[in-house]
Amino acid sequence: MNKLYIGNLSEEASSVELESIFEEWKIPISSPFLVKTGYAFVDCPDEKCAMKAIDALSGKVELHGKVIEVEYSVPKRQRSSKLQIRNVPPHLPWEVLDGLLAEHGTVETCEQVNTETETAVVNVKYATKEQARQAMEKLNGHLMEDYALKVTYIPDETAQQDAPQAGRRGPGPRGSPRQGSPGVGPGARPKLQPDVPLRMLVPSQFVGAIIGREGATIRNVTKQTQSKIDIHRKENAGAAEKPITVHSTPEGCSAACKTIMEIIQKEAQDTNFTEEIPLKILAHNNFVGRLIGKEGKNLKKIEQDTNTKITISPLQDLSLYNPERTITVTGTIEACARAEEEVMKKIRESYENDMAALNLQSDLIPGLNLNALGLFPSSSSVMAPSMMAAPSMGGQSVHSSFSPPESETVHLFIPALAVGAIIGKQGQHIKQLSRLTGASIKIAPADGPDTNQRMVIITGPAEAQFKAQGRIFGKLKEENFFGPKEEVKLEAQIKVPSSAAGRVIGKGGKTVNELQNLSSAEVVVPRDQTPDENDQVIVKITGHFYASQLAQRKIQEILSQVQRQQQQKPMPGGQPPQRRK
Repeated sequence: MNKLYIGNLSEEASSVELESIFEEWKIPISSPFLVKTGYAFVDCPDEKCAMKAIDALSGKVELHGKVIEVEYSVPKRQRSSKLQIRNVPPHLPWEVLDGLLAEHGTVETCEQVNTETETAVVNVKYATKEQARQAMEKLNGHLMEDYALKVTYIPDETAQQDAPQAGRRGPGPRGSPRQGSPGVGPGARPKLQPDVPLRMLVPSQFVGAIIGREGATIRNVTKQTQSKIDIHRKENAGAAEKPITVHSTPEGCSAACKTIMEIIQKEAQDTNFTEEIPLKILAHNNFVGRLIGKEGKNLKKIEQDTNTKITISPLQDLSLYNPERTITVTGTIEACARAEEEVMKKIRESYENDMAALNLQSDLIPGLNLNALGLFPSSSSVMAPSMMAAPSMGGQSVHSSFSPPESETVHLFIPALAVGAIIGKQGQHIKQLSRLTGASIKIAPADGPDTNQRMVIITGPAEAQFKAQGRIFGKLKEENFFGPKEEVKLEAQIKVPSSAAGRVIGKGGKTVNELQNLSSAEVVVPRDQTPDENDQVIVKITGHFYASQLAQRKIQEILSQVQRQQQQKPMPGGQPPQRRK
């Protein structure tokens, strides 16, 4: 999708002049300009350059008295049901954009594209080509908050390869999770939110009032409180309550919270709703203990200072995929608002303390942003540092120059009955899973007709492994292959050089025991293994997702240390390798 059409050209325009314009704007090209009467074509080396040309030049640069137009070159025969919509207001709530897109047909996917522009860009796929054509006609030039939308076609055969994978919330055909509003990402306006957003639960029947007609109410709240607000109305279909995430400063979050409570109260009065509507705040379980305090002192003090009653949902409601507790506050709106300020103050303090401790430790996977992976509720932008960091092991800090191998292979064993859910109809789910995670995912043939497990072969770098395995764990839970209160525990196998197996086990089994205590996974190096043709043996890891991941990372670190030590051994002749100066 890197070929550009340059339109509205004067008959006097030449390829030399176009080359000069592109050079002036520092936009590289990979082929000469093909100039026709009134228009031209050119290829860019990649999509990033093509997008830069469209943003910088289209409708902004004049040549021989005519303002040129630049867009993707898509022949009519390649025009599909896929569109790219540019110049989307960066803080427009997703609900408003969703509503606008839905006016013109059934939206199958909507993925945000990472760009260097201030405004947002989304790739949209409609159910039919005709719906896409109608959307193209209606949306191109449509004004939203003083931004004129720019719509172009995406060629069908190249969109699968080139479409960036940032996108929409939730697994499955809707794409990967998106946060807040369009434009939240690399190249967007500076983020306003702190590390800890405010998470609320509101009754589903009041969501419409909070959004307002065509999103007018939520847009006003966003502007007045200088916050970004994401209403997850499509999560948990049929649920009595829906989560809302508010990104802003602590003051902005509190102002938005109070305004939302006032909207709900007014709507309740207008609809003769007589039940008391408490304020419900969601918080990660790791912070709740410190909010409560020793013998409940912190919580009691907040109740006394704000004249409210506060209760917290039980631990039994938690699961690996729902790490949040519900903090219910009852009282007047003013009292609940004051309580929200105090509750969130404690939670933010806990988070800051954990982050300070985390800076002294190593990340689970260097450079990996767990919040961007979509393995946790799109709601929760804060994960427990204990889940993100690997503690020290064997009295030594794990912070090292560990560089994971470019590609790893993991064999993950799933229930045989779950194979269909992982593959999906005509293989669509496993294809999308591979595309979204960047890993190669294959299902090995069954060992026999009565086998109750199947092997999933996952190949890719550390981050891709984390994404792919996490989504498979999540899919098994989602499809009810494990009980509602039962964590998904799977066996993973990785192969290690037979010469390194002893290092994984450690003297007297010390290392493998420490590894099990650290990760809470069962780690076994079966005895009396015969190395395979590559002189490798199997290590078995059994546990829930986080436990398995931590064990896998630590084993890969051990293998990396062994490899470095082998490389540093003296060369034949007794001379160590010389370092280059």
